[in-house]
Order: sequence, then C-alpha cells, then structure tokens
Amino acid sequence: MLDLSTNYLGLKLKNPLVPSSTPLSRNLDPVLHLEDAGAAAIVMHSLFEEDVRNDEKMIDRFLVNPSSFGESAGHLPFANDYQSKLDTYLEQISLLKQRLSIPVVASLNGSSLTGWVELGKEMQEAGADALELNAWFMPGDPLVSGEALEESYLALLRELKTVVSIPVSMKLSPFFSSLPNFVQQAEQAGAAGVSLFNRFFQPDIDLASLTVVDRVQLSSSADVLLTMRWIAILRGRISLTLAATGGVHKAEDALKMLLAGADVVHMASALLLNGPQALKVVLSEINEWMETHEYESVAQLKGSMSQQNLPNPSAFARAAYLNALDSFTPPVGVRY
Repeated sequence: MLDLSTNYLGLKLKNPLVPSSTPLSRNLDPVLHLEDAGAAAIVMHSLFEEDVRNDEKMIDRFLVNPSSFGESAGHLPFANDYQSKLDTYLEQISLLKQRLSIPVVASLNGSSLTGWVELGKEMQEAGADALELNAWFMPGDPLVSGEALEESYLALLRELKTVVSIPVSMKLSPFFSSLPNFVQQAEQAGAAGVSLFNRFFQPDIDLASLTVVDRVQLSSSADVLLTMRWIAILRGRISLTLAATGGVHKAEDALKMLLAGADVVHMASALLLNGPQALKVVLSEINEWMETHEYESVAQLKGSMSQQNLPNPSAFARAAYLNALDSFTPPVGVRY
C-alpha cells in the first residue's frame, strides 16, 4: 500500500494534491466535489482588501447615513440586513470547516499593513486552519529599492504573526533578485511555508479600440519548469514547506515538482478547464507511476532529484543554460 501522505504548513495531509486559490471555492458544491476527487486540502479564493474597504464606504454612504437620498432612502436595505464581502468570506470559511474533513486554508490579498493584520486575524477566528498571503507589491516606482520592497513583505509577515497563531504561507512571485535569501528571511520572520509561484494576469492592449484590457490566460505544462527549478534549488536549504504552483495539468507535472522537492502540489488551471475530476485522474496516475517505479511513499520520492541530491548540481544552475542553447536544432525545413 503506497503512503501518499505529506506535511503542509505543519498539517498532515493524505496526499500532496491541493487545489489552489480559484473561484471554485466560492460555492460549497465544487469544493465537495474536489474533496471527493481526492483533494488533500483546499486553498480558498483570495479576499482582497480593496473589496472590503469599498464595501465599508458603500455601507457608510448608503446604509448608515442615507439621509442625503431623501425619499429614495426608504428603498435601501437596512444596514443590519446587508452582507458585506468580508462577512460572506468569513461565513464561507465556517461553512467549509463544517462540511469538509480536509484542512481549509484562507487566502488574503491585502493592500495595507493594517488590512493584512486585521483581516488575517478575522480569518483565523472564523476557523481557517492556515493562511496564505497572496502578496504582491508592484515594483513600478524607480525610487523604491528592491530591498525596500522585500522589507514590505517581511514587515507585514512579522506584524501578522503577532496576532495569529495558525500557520502562514507566502505566495510569492519569481521576481526577487535573490529568491533563496528572501525565502530564508521569510522563514525567520515567521512563515511556515512559501508557494512558488504566483500567476499574474498581465494587461493587454486592444489594437482595435486602443484600450488596455484584462485577459484571462491560464497556465500550461510549460510553466512547470520555472517553479520546478527553484523548488529543486531551495530543497534542503530551508526547512519551511515548499508548495509548487503553476502549470500542473498532468501527473507528469506533479511528479516533477515532487521529485524536485515540493511538499505539496497546487492545481488551478487544470481544474478550471476540466473540473474536479482532473485532480482524480492526476492522483490515480501518480499512484500508477510510483508503483511502476517501486516507490513506497511520497516521502521517499520527495526531493530525490533536488539540486543537493543530484550527482551534477549544475544541472539546475548555469550549466543548464549553456546546455539548452547548445542543444537547439532548427525545425525540419527551416533554413537560416
């Protein structure tokens, strides 16, 4: 009998497949289907501080102080009858905790130090087993140094850890000048894990209307390689949980992440494209591969091909760049 169990943020999971933050967690049924398909935990959709603050302004204007609207104020709902986005999110945490037998990880995207702390505390009080910080500071100001930006991440983490006791993970972008150094600092600041890497939807330019538009671009298996490389480099150099996210559509993708050293593998785009059954298929094929290759457990598999465990560690370093360039051959029929 294969032992697929793993540890994630101090939580014992039955297997390493964890749906990451998607709109699927907004409703109970899809989450129940994910649990039935084999999900070992669930990361909820992110609560954005901007939504919470806009809600507060709207409530204050229309419901708390409606007198400026004259007779029309009588058609507005009573303040006590209105459910804010924060209330809805906290109730969803409580509902999922009641109905699921797997851990529930709340996800927060804050925009101020106060917001990170206050909202994170409320998520803990609502029953979340852990908290993922969907942190992203746009480095668009040439007067702000990389060091100052990194300190922004660390400051919110340190402050949050003074008010919450549940494990906290940081979901990071790949845009750090020295990712291993920052992850080490995050661990010292109280992070129980990191999730690599956050996927950002880039604005596009519509040439017909000459406007900036938002487009949803889901991942592909090609996105696995960047995360896999950094997981392999970090494995063994830090002790916090490593969660791999981005591009996991097939069992092969998940297995590569685990071999590199991931403790858990997140899935999102594959679930949005194919539904919860995509997770069941990946889990089944992981089982088959491990049996074929005579692995007894995920613990035995995990990190066996990290940089530290390879006979040639340069495979994940500069040598990989040189070898890739030298190995290129032009497609058939193409002449230069």
